[in-house]
Amino acid sequence: MLKKISISKCISYLFLITLCVIWAFPVIFGITTSFRSQSEVVSSGFRLLPESWTGENYIHILTNTSTAPILRWLFNSIFIATLHTLLVVIVISITGYGYSRMKFKGRDALFFTLLGISLFPGVVNLIPSYKIIDMLGWVNTSWAMIVPGLAGMGNIFLVRQFMNGIPKELDESAHVDGATHFAIYTSVILPLVKPILIVCALFSFTGSWNDFLWPVIVYTDVEKMPVTAGLLLLQDIYGNYRMIGQLMGSAMLAIIPTLLLFLFAQKYFIQSINLNSGIKG
Repeated sequence: MLKKISISKCISYLFLITLCVIWAFPVIFGITTSFRSQSEVVSSGFRLLPESWTGENYIHILTNTSTAPILRWLFNSIFIATLHTLLVVIVISITGYGYSRMKFKGRDALFFTLLGISLFPGVVNLIPSYKIIDMLGWVNTSWAMIVPGLAGMGNIFLVRQFMNGIPKELDESAHVDGATHFAIYTSVILPLVKPILIVCALFSFTGSWNDFLWPVIVYTDVEKMPVTAGLLLLQDIYGNYRMIGQLMGSAMLAIIPTLLLFLFAQKYFIQSINLNSGIKG
């Protein structure tokens, strides 16, 4: 039995290590390529490490503020993703409370209908969404990225399921003491659902940061673009083979915020991913 367990563990570790290498190799190659000189990129064949390390690509990227303002794009993405995440946490926590703790006619039917509709591919909504954004005058503004997706049914589902694991006796005791639904939400339920809200916040931030198709559609002003739309523009600026180092360097700068977020928040993510970690009745 011990031998079988040992073999299964070895196979599991080997599989995970293989996946790690497959994922990490392109990232490592991108990092090392961003530190190659233009002449080395053109002349040398495939090499994982550069012959001589140089930071000229990053100097060129950071000083090119006219056609490719990468720092401005990073600031735009940070602002958009942060505000979007804060609003998502507020919206899904209130909505999840309504679907989980409040009783009204057609509650479950409405919830599962919206959940079913959310299973359609997001690309189906691109044209109607753009029409709405254009009608509101939000094209080339941050609101075009911040508002859509605030009430994502995936996040609401997670919050609702987490709240369903919290004993209803807490609500009843608060009602007896004269508490309103808002008081119960803010003082009783909200502190208990903090773990799942952290998970949803992480998903929302990374989703907003990595969104590519939607910002490409709603932004034409270079100064107002988030970094994902800016990277597409960089393919026209740095897309030739001689400037691949600058393109790689720009991509590496774009992943730094989400990498830092994961490094600082991985503990909360691992602790919070279990939906059964709330209070059990």
